[in-house]
Amino acid sequence: MRMTQFVDRAPIERVEILGKDTIVVGYGLVRTLLEEIITQIPSSTYILVTDTNLARLHLQSFIDAFEEIVKNVVTPPRLIHHAVPPGESSKSSKTKEYIENWMFSNRCTRDSVLLALGGGVIGDMAGFVAATFMRGIKYVQIPTTLLSMVDSSIGGKTAIDVSYGKNLIGAFWQPQRIFVDLAFLETLPEREFINGMAEIIKTAAFWDETEFNRLETNVDEFLSAFRNRDPRTGIVNLSSIQTMLHKLVIGSIKVKAFVVSADEREGGLRNLLNFGHSVGHAYEAIFAPQVLHGECVAIGMVKEAELARYLGLLSDSAVARIINILSAYGLPISPQDKKIMQLTNNRPTPVNKLLATMAVDKKNSGAQKKIVLLTAIGKTFEQKASVVGDENIRLVLSPDAIVRPTSLTSSSHVQITPPGSKSITNRALLLAALSSTPTRLSNLLRSDDTEHMMNAIAQLSGADFTWVRGSDRTEEDVLEVKGRGGNLIASSVPIYLGNSGTSSRFLAAVTTLVKPCTTNNVHHVILTGNDRMKERPIGPLVEALNNNGADVEYIESNGSLPLRIAAGKHLKGGRVELAATISSQYVSALLMTAPYAEKPTTLALVGGRPISQSYIDMTIAMMVSFGVQVVRSSLEPHTYHIPNTPYKAPSEYVVESDASSATYPLAFAALTGTSCTIPNIGSTSLQGDAKFAIDVLRPMGCLVVQNECSTTVTGPPIGGLKSLKMIDMEPMTDAFLTASVLAAVAHDDDKSITQIVGIANQRVKECDRIAAMITELGKFGVHASELPDGIAITGVDSVEDLISPNESTQGIYTYDDHRIAMSFSLLGTVARDGVLIKDRKCVEKTWPGWWDVLHGKLGTDLAGYESPFAKPSSKLAFRKNNGHSLFVIGMRGAGKTSVGGWIAEALKMEFTDLDVYLETKHNRTIPEIIRDDHWDGFRKLELEVLQEVMTKYPVGHVFACGGGIVETPEARELLKQFIAKSGIVIHIHRDVKLIMEYLSVDKTRPSYVDDMYAVWQRREAWFDECSNFFIYSSNLSNEKDKIHFKRTLLSVLNTMTGVSTVHDKIISKARSYFLALTFPDVQVAMPEIETMIDGADALELRVDLLQPAPYDSSPSIAYVQEQIGLIRKYTDIPIIFTVRTVTQGGRFPDTDYDKALALMLLALKLGISYLDVELSWPSWMIQKIVSARRFTKLIASNHDWTGTWQWDGPEWEAKYNEATCGREVWADVVKFVGFAKSRSDNIKLEQFRVQHGEGSNKLPFLGINMGKVGQLSRVLNRMLTPVTHPLMPIAAAPGQLSVKEIQDAATLIGED
Repeated sequence: MRMTQFVDRAPIERVEILGKDTIVVGYGLVRTLLEEIITQIPSSTYILVTDTNLARLHLQSFIDAFEEIVKNVVTPPRLIHHAVPPGESSKSSKTKEYIENWMFSNRCTRDSVLLALGGGVIGDMAGFVAATFMRGIKYVQIPTTLLSMVDSSIGGKTAIDVSYGKNLIGAFWQPQRIFVDLAFLETLPEREFINGMAEIIKTAAFWDETEFNRLETNVDEFLSAFRNRDPRTGIVNLSSIQTMLHKLVIGSIKVKAFVVSADEREGGLRNLLNFGHSVGHAYEAIFAPQVLHGECVAIGMVKEAELARYLGLLSDSAVARIINILSAYGLPISPQDKKIMQLTNNRPTPVNKLLATMAVDKKNSGAQKKIVLLTAIGKTFEQKASVVGDENIRLVLSPDAIVRPTSLTSSSHVQITPPGSKSITNRALLLAALSSTPTRLSNLLRSDDTEHMMNAIAQLSGADFTWVRGSDRTEEDVLEVKGRGGNLIASSVPIYLGNSGTSSRFLAAVTTLVKPCTTNNVHHVILTGNDRMKERPIGPLVEALNNNGADVEYIESNGSLPLRIAAGKHLKGGRVELAATISSQYVSALLMTAPYAEKPTTLALVGGRPISQSYIDMTIAMMVSFGVQVVRSSLEPHTYHIPNTPYKAPSEYVVESDASSATYPLAFAALTGTSCTIPNIGSTSLQGDAKFAIDVLRPMGCLVVQNECSTTVTGPPIGGLKSLKMIDMEPMTDAFLTASVLAAVAHDDDKSITQIVGIANQRVKECDRIAAMITELGKFGVHASELPDGIAITGVDSVEDLISPNESTQGIYTYDDHRIAMSFSLLGTVARDGVLIKDRKCVEKTWPGWWDVLHGKLGTDLAGYESPFAKPSSKLAFRKNNGHSLFVIGMRGAGKTSVGGWIAEALKMEFTDLDVYLETKHNRTIPEIIRDDHWDGFRKLELEVLQEVMTKYPVGHVFACGGGIVETPEARELLKQFIAKSGIVIHIHRDVKLIMEYLSVDKTRPSYVDDMYAVWQRREAWFDECSNFFIYSSNLSNEKDKIHFKRTLLSVLNTMTGVSTVHDKIISKARSYFLALTFPDVQVAMPEIETMIDGADALELRVDLLQPAPYDSSPSIAYVQEQIGLIRKYTDIPIIFTVRTVTQGGRFPDTDYDKALALMLLALKLGISYLDVELSWPSWMIQKIVSARRFTKLIASNHDWTGTWQWDGPEWEAKYNEATCGREVWADVVKFVGFAKSRSDNIKLEQFRVQHGEGSNKLPFLGINMGKVGQLSRVLNRMLTPVTHPLMPIAAAPGQLSVKEIQDAATLIGED
């Protein structure tokens, strides 16, 4: 593949570094750079080092250009080249030594010039070779990735990685030239481009705010250009951004060149280039090589920015900008990022390990860790990395926080400005976007919720957003919005809203304004969110929208996201009725959308007094500010008339601070006897929670001073708060959590019970907040109980009586709810031993800097904490069944009733035959229904029953469907949707001949048609697509067979439902074995199977060796089903399913990919314990297997039958990296089989095993050598050693031993 060459190239530009203009930037420089190297850096030998991927793309063009240039030279120099495996693993001492030995073997000398063609790995490693080979030879950097162009190739740092960390062994060795050829970016994968953007963003963040602004502005242009690729070649057309890209790269290069020139040896200023790297390298040490350098640096930038904010140096706004720009470019901002978790298989990042890695950072001074601290975008605290204490770093890196009592005294007074109101921010964003006039919004809350809202509006082409500098000129914290007057366009990409309930409700209504996208032929919008968001209700709003002309459908569960909203189906207007007592957000959503209905709207809230009236009033007041006057009806209560008038935004709009958030610092003053002022929330506030100080704190004994624009609270002496007999918090429901923790320490001379009512809606917030408060208050020793619409709390007599929920009691669980975390952190400021708050990051929803305020302004001692039992989130993994109901499908006569009943028995569930359920429900037999209503009528009733039980019985049931359920398209769709939500549908099947025999005899049901075999042929594909598991029921002729099968069934169900412990037990054993079954038909082996598997932990079914008569080259799907059924009839031993190809030592055709994939997907549907996946299969095929795997364990295998691979050579190393370091870690076991020609081959294998098969982050490793000489390796291997048995027809591989032979040999050599 050759690079495209644009006719209109950017000019060649040189950048000076260390007094020489040795950095050359241009487009299409291959010939230019070779001419300059040959003429300006003469040598007899040029050594080009690259990796195998780049060699395939670019090596030939270098060879051709070189030969063309030197063809007329009398004594031409030579060009030799070597390609190493791609990836971080090549940046090692082993690779370095290998290249050096290769250079010696090719007679390289001190006049040789090394050319490093590649990214950071090649540049760093080859540069280090140049620095040390014969005490140093000249070299040239030719970076091919964006990251290496702007960072690693510049400055002379060369290095390799070691087990203690990245880049710890190396040298400063300046290249003679650095040729930055932007044409290389044409073949750069999108992920690598984004990876390089991290370094460019980093440079702008610490050095140049103007460049940072440009990066924020041009996100879409850059990403669109890099996604515009030739579908055949994958080459990207950069013509649209060529000039911009040139400027961007030159700008970053100049910054680094300036810094390096001023501080070549990293004495101080050059430290700044490591912004994001101190923490980023620590994550990289854990995540590499699955996660790229720039991706780890992105996470590091966020953590180091948060650290600067925690230390009081950096504003919330600046941190938000860094987070937002990284997210916009598709970079991760957290180790919990979905992409990171997927790539690393949820690899844990223990804080102690991160700190230990940071302890060996090159910038450190002894034990003192140094980190680059920002004070603003483009500015740093010092012109070098600053010393930061471990306790502060630990807090920022930790998932949890210990809050200890405050150091403030009663005379202390603090002034705190909380972030902008989330409620007002979201409304302001939406109203500004719906306006046709531009506006500037200031004091916006920059949080997860508001980012979701902005991203959604932008995705719908609803507005342009630009951050500009406010009047104080300290930060760009004013948002300029250019709305498009409600002209929204459908997006083909689902709109993800995280856990933002406000955004989901508002946008559900507003997206009814969407028009179809004619360009991409998109006619609907999908709104979705995280798992919790998919549980939160939205049904009444959807019903109201549909009743008024919209077309909104539920995609998964009725009443919750995700939603599909049809484009072009707008609201009609007129009278709309909505239940008043559920959620004010539904009301606000309809109010704000109504001005764009086809005619004026009357919104009537029926069924009682509206809940959270203050939020409705807030919406109406803000609509007035944006030019729409809502009129309250004088004739009908709780009814509003909304005109058919477009919005017109004011030129400026200031968002109030969040009154709900303001309750926390005010409550802190109440608890601690200190004083606190909130400067921008007073008596004229739009927010109901602004009354908290007057209506709650004053009656509890606080001194409250409130004017139009500020509120000050002074608390009584600690322990002096009074309980409230009854308080209706309906006008400020979100603040009830704050009131609850105050009530926990409030008391009087009576019963000290505070009753908080009017908060029923809090049961459907981020969690059931009332239930959560009762549970978590109990951990403090505080009794609380639930009221019909509230909570009753009995306060303790003294704060000394509070129990501290700390490490020993697992702390306070926050339910991913920001308000629970902040409320309970307040009790930690007075509880004697503090409190442990779990998942402290959930506060980022509304107040990202809460912990910084609590520590820096409220004098609270905080400590980072991580449970020693903490494990990474498994949200990305398949959901375990956890008692959810499941469905059984299959032909009548396949055994659904029998096997379904056994499944229910094994899982301790209730079994229901849906045919019986239908007959009972309608008080008619199925033959009677078919006689009266015909088959169509029966199918309709059958579908209704399926829909009913799916909704009514989500847990605890096994439902056996009728054989013809798949005849109905709607039923098939229901079953497929059930599977998509991690549900289980099992297809039960047995020998078709036996099914046909049964149907020919059984006349209890009318036949669907006469030719039932044709029915089976038609339904077979439907059964397959509507099920995710398959059980083959062999002919169970006696009670013994049934007992065996039931026992096996339980083991299979454990795998299917995700509770199997088979793998854990096997890897915990000192030795484990599997018997490699080599019979062409396992029926022959079954009478002696218990004898043959004695001592084995698993049974390998060599599918490629199965040969049904008349001995086809490969077995059919049906034959394999029968074979598995036979094995499971006789034994419950875990099965390893193997399809071994010819080149890997088996009989299966190497290129019959479709058949192999079908067989392996069958294994997954059968709930097989282990599936052997050859690394030689195409990547697309492996990805399909991984995507469908559920809870089956995967063995990544490779066999070298030639015996040419050496265990200390690059081939096995590269293959191991492929197994464990690919795009994502999918393997559960690595199995490598070589061929031993001498005893040393076994010794080398043991050295490989020690390096790769030990350690907490290493995968279980099965490594053996074939052949007679290799038998020693089988004795030394301890993980799932393949074994044979004397009763086997042949051994599966040369040199295979039995369990007894291995155990005897192990005893002899002391390995037992």
